[in-house]
Amino acid sequence: MEKQLRDVFDQIAPSWYNFRHRSIFKTELECLAKKWQKGKLINLGCGHGADFLPFKENFKLYGVDFSIEMLKLARKYAGKFKFKTSIIQANVRQLPFPDDTFDWAISIATHHHINGDEERLKAFVELNRILKPGAEAFITVWNKWQPGFWFKPRDSFIPWRKKDNTLLRYYHLFSYSELEKSVKKAGFEVIVSFPESSYKFPIRYFSRNICILIKKLARF
Repeated sequence: MEKQLRDVFDQIAPSWYNFRHRSIFKTELECLAKKWQKGKLINLGCGHGADFLPFKENFKLYGVDFSIEMLKLARKYAGKFKFKTSIIQANVRQLPFPDDTFDWAISIATHHHINGDEERLKAFVELNRILKPGAEAFITVWNKWQPGFWFKPRDSFIPWRKKDNTLLRYYHLFSYSELEKSVKKAGFEVIVSFPESSYKFPIRYFSRNICILIKKLARF
């Protein structure tokens, strides 16, 4: 499954660079950059690097992704927007960093591509491991209860059309409660979970994305 998904994202990468040239979470990330101010920040599943932009001035930036083609474009993106980042190919379930390395983390639309409850939990535990005690992380995933997905199974393949070829991307569709339970099990405190800023309806449960801000519990 993972190799197949990595191959799909390698193929998607060039068109994704244009399709998502700017982060759709610009508002949320700019707010976090103002709140966090500075420090070492890891971007898990960094893709072509658009989510780095709000942090380019005062943060020491690191990124990982399993797609080598996405990482090539992340280097191009960093050059275009004139910021420095250390990026490497890695699996978010096994990160090549020591314990307690990072002050902050972001993970945009990454964890919903991990297949299996245990594997998803492993990724959250690994995120916990590399963060310093008291560090915060911002995560987004797709919501199972957005109207277009009501009749889809929680584990689905979503098509990406590339000219005459249709590529299938694996998604695990989360609910708010499932995501909150998972990160708590991995040793995090939930600060807040909320819809993306573009969602304007009063009931959060039908948003397209679930955003969650979490904090690593301090050790005593």
